[in-house]
This record gives sequence, structure tokens and C-alpha cells, in this order.
Amino acid sequence: MRLKQLLSMKTRHKAPARPALLLVLFLSAVSAAFAQGAPEVSKVEPPSWWTGSTVNPVRVLVRGRNLAGARVEATGAGVRSGAVRVNAQGTYLFVDVSIDAQATPGVRRLRITTPNGASEAQFEVLAPLNRTGRFQGFTNDDVIYLIMPDRFSDGDPTNNDPAVSRGLYNRGEARYYHGGDFQGIINRLPYLKELGVTAIWLNPWYDNVNHLNEREMPQGKPITDYHGYGATDFYGVEEHFGTFEKLRELITKAHAAGIKVIQDQVANHSGPYHPWVKDSPTPTWYNGTEAKHLDETWQTWTLQDPYSTPEMQKATLDGWFLNILPDLNQNDPETARYIIQNTLWWIGTTGIDAIRQDTLPYVHRRFWRDWMAAIKREFPRVNVVGELYDGDPAIVSFFQGGRVRFDGIDSGIDSEFDFPLFYKVREAFAQNGDARGIMQMLARDHLYPRPQDLVVFLGNHDMLRFMNERGATPTGLKLAQTFILTVRGTPQIYYGDEIALPGGGDPDNRRDFPGGFAGDTANAFERNGRTPEQQDVYENVRRLTRLRAELEPLRRGRQVNLYAAAQQFAYARVTDRASVIVAINNEGNPATLEFNVGATNFAPDARLDDRLDTIKNVRVAGGTLKFTLPPRSAAILTNAPAR
Repeated sequence: MRLKQLLSMKTRHKAPARPALLLVLFLSAVSAAFAQGAPEVSKVEPPSWWTGSTVNPVRVLVRGRNLAGARVEATGAGVRSGAVRVNAQGTYLFVDVSIDAQATPGVRRLRITTPNGASEAQFEVLAPLNRTGRFQGFTNDDVIYLIMPDRFSDGDPTNNDPAVSRGLYNRGEARYYHGGDFQGIINRLPYLKELGVTAIWLNPWYDNVNHLNEREMPQGKPITDYHGYGATDFYGVEEHFGTFEKLRELITKAHAAGIKVIQDQVANHSGPYHPWVKDSPTPTWYNGTEAKHLDETWQTWTLQDPYSTPEMQKATLDGWFLNILPDLNQNDPETARYIIQNTLWWIGTTGIDAIRQDTLPYVHRRFWRDWMAAIKREFPRVNVVGELYDGDPAIVSFFQGGRVRFDGIDSGIDSEFDFPLFYKVREAFAQNGDARGIMQMLARDHLYPRPQDLVVFLGNHDMLRFMNERGATPTGLKLAQTFILTVRGTPQIYYGDEIALPGGGDPDNRRDFPGGFAGDTANAFERNGRTPEQQDVYENVRRLTRLRAELEPLRRGRQVNLYAAAQQFAYARVTDRASVIVAINNEGNPATLEFNVGATNFAPDARLDDRLDTIKNVRVAGGTLKFTLPPRSAAILTNAPAR
């Protein structure tokens, strides 16, 4: 009897019950909706957009509470709301907002309604910025100057210890905020102009965490994210640097001084304290979670290996930097769209000219292709220089745009930092290595779609400074500066290298610029505040930037290599109208160089002037040039004026 009862119960449980189940689920959802409070809004991203954009509708991300079951209505003339999607926790919603081309600028409202109430979020319609003098891109005509805002100049002491982030300012601690800000950069624009700088690259100005960073603890001590790479708000401005309005003022005044602005952006990861880490807009917003994720393996070579499997590449593409920095998942369409819109918003609302993209290879090339296409559609002249910290030109060149690779993708990336050449420059001029390494690396230029668009440099914020290399001297530094300011590509100077500022590894390589801060004993922004050694290096840079501005071949000429020996080399920069020859002796003894100049457009008997005043009475004889350079010296040779 009992067996029959059990079989009967089992049969009844297997009977179709879908309508009843759906009713239960519906009632549960309604009950949950009514159980929660009225909707609350804490963040709208982007907070604004401009009319006439190539992105329309704009995907708006709203963060808050009690958003489950929400409907969104855009109120105000010229805007319309579209599809809404809310995450499972009811803490984020996505809504498409369309902006009419003729919409007048001003604040609109997004009315968010749930079964338990309503709330409003602000969204602003902007007039597009005038494109004249904005969105220019950098070119070979430019000299880029890298500034870490916190370490350059303190122009506004009132933001040194802001109310929202007390206790993070301490110049006695190398990894705390030191007070540098946007106003300090504004104050130093005349200095930059005099030096010959035409573009400034600023490390990230995203808003960073308002308390000590206890996730990253070198030497066992918590630090601050003064460097800007630990974003907690990709639409916010770090309060230690200033406000959004002050940033706009800096960009406007830089443009008025003939100086472009390059923003440092980070698409690969957020900071460890970003609200997304604990509560993400989508389940796949990041690659992994705080509790379970891959550690970064740095094996960038696998990405350009035609034989490596996706599994081999996975940790490099999806791993968390330092096992700390949450890795954004650009394969999630919402994440990808967020990053693209964020990039466009910063360009469109500030008028910046170009972007430096951090940690380029750790994001799939598919995303870079789409990201670059979006930039070029909206701002055709804005260009991008990407960071791929590797000395192998085969790896670095793989990520430059202009050529479809074996994966069927052209990344579209305009430029990259020439790390392979950087290593050879350091070896030759700082470490007294074989100078032929420089010419050998230039011989690898055929790997790049556009080698002339690379950015050449001596150092940046991620490495010890030139003057801290074993064997480095001010003379070697001057030779290296002569090289990067005359070779193919666009030169970049790291703040302080123009005065031979020393500095070991991070954070010593990020010393305060002397004279930029109250209480500094010397002011290297002014001639009378520099030591003789600092002044000598400064004058070398200023002379070179002026020659570069004057002599078109140094900016736009073809690279023609003429001579190479163990410690000497020479090359020409050649246009249809003129040629310039650069010769360098890296040896501690005089050296005689002799080579044919037929590949230039110098006359067979041309008389040449050395614009560095190193050598005299230089003449081409029968198409051959012969001269002797003093120990560790350089010459820049041009046609002598007619007598």
C-alpha cells in the first residue's frame, strides 16, 4: 500500500505546473520590488553628452539602490530614453538616451520609477566644443613633455589636504601626495614654452581612492595612489590636483601657449577600491572576481605568437596586474561600450589633443580596433600612443596599427613608445655600451607599419632615471638628448631630465621638481636656481628643441643611416628640399668619421656648418664627408649660408 502512495505522490509532482510556477515567481518578484525602498541614485555615467555626436544614443550607466523593475523616462526637450536593463542586485541600470541634433544645451532629468517609488537623475546636454585649436593630435613637429602632476609644481596649497581625503598629503613620505596640481602646471607653462615643449602628457587625473591603499603595500606600508593609476571614478577628477573646471582652464591656457595636452588613460584595469569590485554592473564586468581571478603573467610574447593557444594567452589578457588591479573585461559588450564612451567623453568635454594608453598589450586587439575606430569617427585628428614595455621590436610592432596581422586584425593604434630603441640608447649613452646597438635597432624599423610615428624617449615614471644608470654622466645624457631630438619619430622628455634630475627605482624616480614646492631650497624653474651642471644640460635641450623647430628635416625628414662603428655613428634626415646630418662620437677619445653623402641632397662640394659649434670648416669633397669629433660629442651639420 505504501509503495502505491509513493508512486502516486511522484506522479502528482511530475504533473505540469508551469503556470503555477510562473505565478509564484511573478508574485515573488512583485513582493521583492515592494519590499525594497524607493529607488536611489548615487552616480550617472556619463553625466553629460554633446549634440551632433557620432554616438547616439548614449548608453548611460546609473548606480544606486532599489533599481529592480525600474522604468526610465527622459524629461525635457530634445532627449528620449530607450531600453532599460537592470542588474540582478538592483544596484545598476543601463538606459539608452537619444539626443536630438537641435537640442539646446542644458540639464535634463532621467525619471526612474519602480513599483515602490520614483527618483530623478541629472543628465546634461552639451553644445559641442569648437574644434579650432582642439583635438589636434601630436605629430613629428612636437616635443612631448611627461609630467606627473603631483610631483611637478604646487600652485594651489588649498587642495593639498582636501576634506574628502584627509591625511594623504605628506612630502616626507615618498608614496604620499606631495601637492602638485593643475594650477602648478598652469603657472609653469612659460617655463615649458621656453624649453621648447609643444605637448604635455599628464599621468592620469582620474579620481583615486580617498584613503590609504592597503592592497598595495611595498615595504609593508600602505601608500596613496598619487600617481593616478588606481581609478575609483573614471569620470571624476582627483581632488588633490584640482577640479574639472581647473583642468579645462589648464587645457585652454596650454592651447593658448601653443602646447597640446595628452591624457593618460587606462582601459585595462580599475583601481582595487573601485565600487565595481564589490558590486559590478554585470556578472562579467571584470575578468574574474576579487576572490577568484588569474594573476598576470606578463607573457606578452604569446599574443603575437601564431602558434599559441587562447589558453596560453589567457593569463596575460585576463590576469590582474600585480594580482591586485581588477582586470576589466572588454569582451563584455557593456564594459567595452563604457570604456569607449569614457574615452570620447574626456576628449569631447575637455578639448584634449591625444591619448597615451596604458598597458596596451594586456587588452585584446579586437577591442583596440573598435576603440580606435570610435575615436577616429568622432575626432579624426586625435591620435593615440600606446605603452608596450618590451625591448623586442617584433612584439612592439605587432600592436601598431596600419597592417592586418595573422589574427585578421589591424589594431588601429597610431603610435607606440619605442621601448626597443630606448634600451639601446640607455646601453650606449648611460652604460657606455656598444653604440652600434642603436643602429641595429633602427634596422628593425621594417617591422613597424609606420616607424616614423613612434615616440622616442630616454625615460619615464616607471624606470630609474637616466642619471641613475651605472656609468651615467651629464655628457652622456646630453648625447642621448641629442639623439632622441634628431632621430625619426616624436621625442618625449620626462620632467626633470632637462636638468639631469637623478632618481632610482619607483618612487625615487618621481622626485619633486626643485622649485615647484614651498620650502624648496633651490628653484630650477629659473636660471639662477640651477647649478652649472643643470644649466648646461638645460641649455643643451633648449638648443636642440629650437634647432628641431627651425630645421624641417629633423622633424619630417626620411631617416638615412650613413655610418656606424663601435662608438660612432651618423645619420641624415632628408626632405625633398634639404638635409641635416647628425654625427655622434660616444668614445672618450677623438674619432674621425668618413662616409659618402650621396643619399642626401648635399652638393658634392658643399660647405657645412655645425649648428652645435663642435667642429669647424666641414666640407664635402667629391661626395664624401670626413671630419674629426672630439671625445663624447655630437655635431648637427647643415648647408652653410652663402658668403
